[in-house]
Amino acid sequence: MNKGKIGVQMMMLKEKVEELGAYETMKKLHELGFGAVEVSQIPMTEENVEELKRASKDFDINIAAMSAPLEPMLPGAPGETLTDDFDKIVKDCKTLDCNFLRIGMLPLTVMGDKDQIMAFIERAEAMAGKLSEHGIELYYHTHHIEFQKYDGEYLLDIIKNNTSKLGFELDVHWIQRAGVNPVEFIKEYKGRISLLHLKDYRIGKLDVNKEDLEDMKKFFEKFTNLIEFAEVGEGNLDIKSIIEAGLESGAQYFLIEQDDTYGRDPFDCLKLSAENLRELGYADWF
Repeated sequence: MNKGKIGVQMMMLKEKVEELGAYETMKKLHELGFGAVEVSQIPMTEENVEELKRASKDFDINIAAMSAPLEPMLPGAPGETLTDDFDKIVKDCKTLDCNFLRIGMLPLTVMGDKDQIMAFIERAEAMAGKLSEHGIELYYHTHHIEFQKYDGEYLLDIIKNNTSKLGFELDVHWIQRAGVNPVEFIKEYKGRISLLHLKDYRIGKLDVNKEDLEDMKKFFEKFTNLIEFAEVGEGNLDIKSIIEAGLESGAQYFLIEQDDTYGRDPFDCLKLSAENLRELGYADWF
């Protein structure tokens, strides 16, 4: 049977990297049995790049993908961008033996404006062509916002139909949050995905106190905001069918991500996700 590789989206470990350093954070992932990571929201300083490289070698962990925005998220926002720091980002990819690069989300300044979004996507498509000359593929990570409809068509489908070089990193929680079936949607993106984000979708516990019942606005605020980012296997998604659809559609890396761990240690959350995935039959994907 064909298989993919299960890894970790390091965005959820950015505070651990600050506290322990990149090397020790990777060592902990190795102890949990992981053999792949996607590097996101980790400053790519000389020290971090060096520690990631050393850890990758020492613990046999693939740097599956790295992150870089095309342009600043907001005017004047700090951090590297593909537009301004192309050579540095390509060099880091080569140093870490990584050939997948991903854009984490749309710049906040273009959200909600279809024409500006499509102009941004046109620039991303051109950048994907430029990166391909260096053996690097560019992917765009999706949320729920790309499922807004324009003339009855999802924005994400419009983006897909107007690009050929840009790939998509589909995030199954956000597809579900958009009211779309992740299993069926993943199948529609066959040949355009190599990276898939695994995070579950859970309805949290409604915690109501006396004050909430005296102020219906407070009650309904809690009532309508019960959706949580869950450990894989701890929510309502059909994870096995999602993984099989991803594999069939070309996904190589299945990356665990949890945007919020609600006060729990992220290593504990990753341990639980890993245990659940092993129980589902994916032990040899680690």
